[in-house]
Amino acid sequence: MKTCYIHSVVSISAQDSFAEDGIISEIQEQADYKILAVHPPYRDFIPLSQLRRMSPAIKMGVAASKKALEKANVEQPDAIITGSGLGCMADTETFLNTLLENDEQFLTPTAFIQSTHNTVAGQIALGLKCKAYNTTYTHGSVSFESALVDAQLQIEAGEASNILIGGVDELGSEFVDYVHLVEQKQKQPIQVPLGEGATFCVLSSEKKEEAVAVLKAVEIHSKITDENIVAEMQAFLKRNKVDASDIDAVILGNNGDAFDVYYQNIEEVFPKIDFLQYKKHIGEFFTASAFAFWMGAQLIEGETLPKDFFIRKAESKSYKTVLLYNQFKGSQHSFVLLTQC
Repeated sequence: MKTCYIHSVVSISAQDSFAEDGIISEIQEQADYKILAVHPPYRDFIPLSQLRRMSPAIKMGVAASKKALEKANVEQPDAIITGSGLGCMADTETFLNTLLENDEQFLTPTAFIQSTHNTVAGQIALGLKCKAYNTTYTHGSVSFESALVDAQLQIEAGEASNILIGGVDELGSEFVDYVHLVEQKQKQPIQVPLGEGATFCVLSSEKKEEAVAVLKAVEIHSKITDENIVAEMQAFLKRNKVDASDIDAVILGNNGDAFDVYYQNIEEVFPKIDFLQYKKHIGEFFTASAFAFWMGAQLIEGETLPKDFFIRKAESKSYKTVLLYNQFKGSQHSFVLLTQC
């Protein structure tokens, strides 16, 4: 595969990750079962006349994408690829409630049109007047990783040089409560808050001064047993010619449910390196793993992350190779490998 350089990564989350310097100075403790993102002043990125009609997902997506393109010094991407597990949930709730209230009659299509998963990518393209390749993946907790795979293929085929990629999901106001009620019926439910956020990055086939890291590999598996997860991870590293001793840090998607055994098995393979987690601080949602992508790029770029993110911290050192691993309810496993340029 051709080398995919990461020129910028920007994230809006329940922590202050969208700050100008991109550094989280202090972790905000989360006590509720659902947490909103720390929303930036969107009027700095979106005209007020458009802002009032946008859902939180669109606002987050447009703001994060603009900042990612600005940091990468790219005005027009050759492709826009996004991932979203639930799309614009607030508009979905509006549409369904109106459907019930009006006895399925006299419905306006606006809320439905704005609720679809590809609305964010569409609004970004409209704002940029970009008519290039535009695709959205709705593959549950591997939606963002699916967008990364597509971007790799676009670069490999020579179809695009600079690609805007993002993962975005919003909390909504009602559906999240039903998810929480169902989850509480589980024997060992998710023990981190349910959240929202948007992470966007620019991948390029060209190495420029702005390059912060390299996306070396992405792999998605539908099903893996907890007994085989270590073997699958080792096979992933071998396929990409990376030895386990080359890994400097592993970022895991622990959420406290019964399936955290997968992460515990991975931890046992690397007894002396750094392990980090993030869902405890930004919440669980289908594209939460995109925040791990932001964390990995931050580590490789030499930025310091708050100690609260670390499950285990080894001696201070530079990070050259970072492995990301995530799964949801024992399925939709993803491995992502980031390396120094």
